[in-house]
Amino acid sequence: MQHDEEKIDAAIQGDRLALQQLLKAEKVKLYRMAFTYVKNEEDALEIFQQTVLQAIESVHQVKEPAYFSTWLTRICINKALAVLKRNKKLVVMDEVEERRAANDTSAEIAQQLDVANALGLLPEKYKTALMLRYYQDFTVKQIAEVMNCPEGTIKTIIHRGLALLKKDLKGVYADERKRDFN
Repeated sequence: MQHDEEKIDAAIQGDRLALQQLLKAEKVKLYRMAFTYVKNEEDALEIFQQTVLQAIESVHQVKEPAYFSTWLTRICINKALAVLKRNKKLVVMDEVEERRAANDTSAEIAQQLDVANALGLLPEKYKTALMLRYYQDFTVKQIAEVMNCPEGTIKTIIHRGLALLKKDLKGVYADERKRDFN
């Protein structure tokens, strides 16, 4: 960790090579985060590129080296939300059904698509908190830093988000069980 903080300090001071190495280390996480929001490679790559560009332009503004990764994640999320707003894209059930048919999916993949679809339909604060927690393994403290909220609020958002997901998914699987018995 000390080595990373030294590299981050160097990047903040204008060392392009240090910044390049830091961004390279974060690229998979950033791309995955972007893709989770937009659900397509082209937009995810655009978001990643915009994130890198903004990081290069504003790395000198990072005040606390320990929060470099959090700062990058926040940029990525903001870029993803901007693309979503611009494109007004939603994953609709027809697209999920097409994916199921195209992939000849097993029950597990179908369930993952249902979760991804339900997650995509949640309000942004719940979706962001749940994605950071369960897809990126962020701690509550890290999520609070990214979302600029108190930790207690984040715990509530995660709890309510999970309850909303459970409610949405319960309806999907209850409908399937009824259909199976008819």
